[in-house]
Amino acid sequence: MAVVVVESPAKAKTINKYLGSDYTVLASFGHVRDLPPKDGSVDPDADFEMKWEVAADSKKHIKAITDALANDDELILATDPDREGEAISWHLQQALASKLKKKKVSRVTFNAITKSAITEAMKAPREVDQALVDAYLARRALDYLVGFNLSPVLWRKLPGAKSAGRVQSVCLRLIVEREMEIEAFRAREYWTVTAELTTPRGQTFTARLTVLGGKKLDKFDLTTATDAELAVQAVTSRDLTVKSVEAKPATRNPYPPFMTSTLQQEASRKFGMGAKACMSAAQRLYEAGHITYMRTDGIDMAPEAVMAARDEIKRRFGDKYVPSSPRMYKNKAKNAQEAHECIRPTDMSQSPDKLKLADDQWKLYDLIWKRTLASQMSAAVMERTTVDVGSKDNEVELRATGQVVTFDGFLKIYDQGRDDDEGEDGARLPQIMQGEPAKKGAITPEQHFTQPPPRYTEATLVKRMEELGIGRPSTYASILTTIVDRGYVRKDKNRLIPEDTGRLVTAFLSNYFRRYVEYDFTADLETELDDISAGDRPYRDVLARFWRDFSAALAETADLRIGEVLSKIDEVLGPHLYPARADGSDPRSCPVCSAGRLHLKTARSGGAFIGCGNYPDCRYTRPLSAPADGEAGVLDGKVLGEDEGAQITLRVGRFGPYVQKGEAGEEVPKPPRASLPKGWSPESIDLERALQLLNLPRPIGNHPEDGALVEAGIGRFGPYVKHNSTYANLPDVEEVFTIGMNRAVEVLAQKLARGGARGSAAAAQPLKDLGEHPEGGVVQVMPGRYGPYVKWGKVNATLPKGTEPEAMTLEEALPLLEAKASKGGKKAAPKKAAKPAAEKKPAAKKAATKTATKTAAKKPAAKKAAPKKAAPEADVVED
Repeated sequence: MAVVVVESPAKAKTINKYLGSDYTVLASFGHVRDLPPKDGSVDPDADFEMKWEVAADSKKHIKAITDALANDDELILATDPDREGEAISWHLQQALASKLKKKKVSRVTFNAITKSAITEAMKAPREVDQALVDAYLARRALDYLVGFNLSPVLWRKLPGAKSAGRVQSVCLRLIVEREMEIEAFRAREYWTVTAELTTPRGQTFTARLTVLGGKKLDKFDLTTATDAELAVQAVTSRDLTVKSVEAKPATRNPYPPFMTSTLQQEASRKFGMGAKACMSAAQRLYEAGHITYMRTDGIDMAPEAVMAARDEIKRRFGDKYVPSSPRMYKNKAKNAQEAHECIRPTDMSQSPDKLKLADDQWKLYDLIWKRTLASQMSAAVMERTTVDVGSKDNEVELRATGQVVTFDGFLKIYDQGRDDDEGEDGARLPQIMQGEPAKKGAITPEQHFTQPPPRYTEATLVKRMEELGIGRPSTYASILTTIVDRGYVRKDKNRLIPEDTGRLVTAFLSNYFRRYVEYDFTADLETELDDISAGDRPYRDVLARFWRDFSAALAETADLRIGEVLSKIDEVLGPHLYPARADGSDPRSCPVCSAGRLHLKTARSGGAFIGCGNYPDCRYTRPLSAPADGEAGVLDGKVLGEDEGAQITLRVGRFGPYVQKGEAGEEVPKPPRASLPKGWSPESIDLERALQLLNLPRPIGNHPEDGALVEAGIGRFGPYVKHNSTYANLPDVEEVFTIGMNRAVEVLAQKLARGGARGSAAAAQPLKDLGEHPEGGVVQVMPGRYGPYVKWGKVNATLPKGTEPEAMTLEEALPLLEAKASKGGKKAAPKKAAKPAAEKKPAAKKAATKTATKTAAKKPAAKKAAPKKAAPEADVVED
């Protein structure tokens, strides 16, 4: 028998079903080797030699493969058909080298996990593609060199910064610069005039004024209400006649089938699904054999799939929806070696209603199925009509536009979502004849203001990165996840908003490492990496050129002082930090003492804020993002009243507005404070509201069962009620101040019923038993404080958003558990009995002593290496 190795157990199970008993199919659970997270893993002085190590969790998977090969003479590497899949196969071959001396090793690839695709792949074995491996090595080395060398510079020179990355930092720059555009934007007023007109047959339509005084109106010709009113009078005082009616037929062709980036964009538009969630759902669909490989730059479709789509369209909708010849789409991928077939269903007749899938997977499959069929359907046919209505003296003219779909074509099944500023088509117009009068109805002036560019969504950011050639589709999800996890960007209603730390990092990199966050430089480097994939460029040459310039840029920052860096960033971010004030006064003057000037400062805990230069005489501070002349800044220091002889004041600090009782002094160095809850505006705070906050947590009374105190308060996770060690969230902040004992007991009981009590004796009951894990131990779906999760031993993995617990299967749970175990470094296998563990206790103690002694002996070296320990997080996600 041959041993076949794939990435995941779900994929292994599906493939094993098709290959049968002649093959042993095992999973590597992703990469089995990686660069150790320490200096020296990539050595530029040794021709970029890379030191790899087998991950602790991967050793058992390597052993399983080794054991299987003991009785088999052939190893078939069947990992994914892209650069990353090629790299996994290469790593496996390297890690198993000593066991493969007399074994046959081959590489097979397939674009879909179907019986026919796998059978055909097994007939065409090949060797590992070294060009693709070299491209992987180049990207991995670049990301390591940037992460391990640039991130420590950030830590030392910019307190609060966490990491930098080759593509991550460029992506962050896009978001920050868009926010700066929005802040610099100044709205401009303009007016339009519309008239409701009626045909002789009594049908109404709306037209917009386009000509005034015999001249075509530009957007900003009517800038005031007076201008608009004069235009209204000009239209009102004249009789109008239909001057022309022009109807033109038009066709609208379908969209091409999905590739990775367009799938991520459409999932974001239609479902608000992030790139990470989209790729996770697509991975499950691929491993189950429902769709073709989901990481692709290609939009072409296999000929047999095209014919299957045409047959399905004909069966469902009829001949008129099938074009006379198949539609062909040209690949946009720069490198044909890394482009695969589009993302499509493996079986065109398998409609979504025939499949039982988790909610997010069903939505995504429905989207892919419809888009694929639509891409091979007939064009939609429309009639676009333009009607011009004017006066006899040609002083005024109005225009009405509209369209009607005369044949829906591909629109019968699918229409793409729209991004910002993509206007909808006009409405249908009634029958209008040239030369007939148009009776005037209401003539309405309407005020408008120009709008700033919209913040990026994940969809529009992915689209922009693709346009600029930054990164690759397979990396977008991990890049977006990283900048959010690092606290550089936050998501609000699906919009990406830069945090202050993200602005600081971008400002620092743009000034001291400008070349490496330039869009053109990053895109050109991607092109060089594509050349490596194609075998047209040695990867070490690319690394050498990059490192020569990058190491010189690093050396230039060696003598930089934190004060110097802050001064530079303070200057660069000046327009954002200190916007012009309405009264014309100095934007940098302190709004409290007036004598001091405002400066950028860093906090001990990391991050930055704006503070007065007269500290400690003046303690005025505010967050970076709050303008000094804003509402909060004006209200800073406002006295709300007195309580117990102490003034209650409203303050604005580096973390936002808060209320304070009394002043800091020797006797009370930290007076009572309470932050304003989210949604409470500073101008709405009075003495009563302030005291409510300062007196939290609020006692509700004694619990009727055990007499213990029940309290309501506001914590880091929002409003809550508390009884002993049980915390239950409240839906509304206002309820903290009004909730009574009956309601509190009800909320707490609901929390206990869900099994969410901390320290409660009531153990949570599983929602579903999924079965035995391949390595032993039961896998269960459990209720949790932050949603349902799967549990195996000590490993807990949260279910993807939208996944129904009842629909979860063991096959879907295993990859989640493995990913969680790998990330946390936990030994996942549950213990089978307490006694063996107890018997091994002395040995464990001895081992611990030995380890402690060994660690103590190496203490100086460990201390020296410590500052760069966390850097890998910066770059492993890049690509």
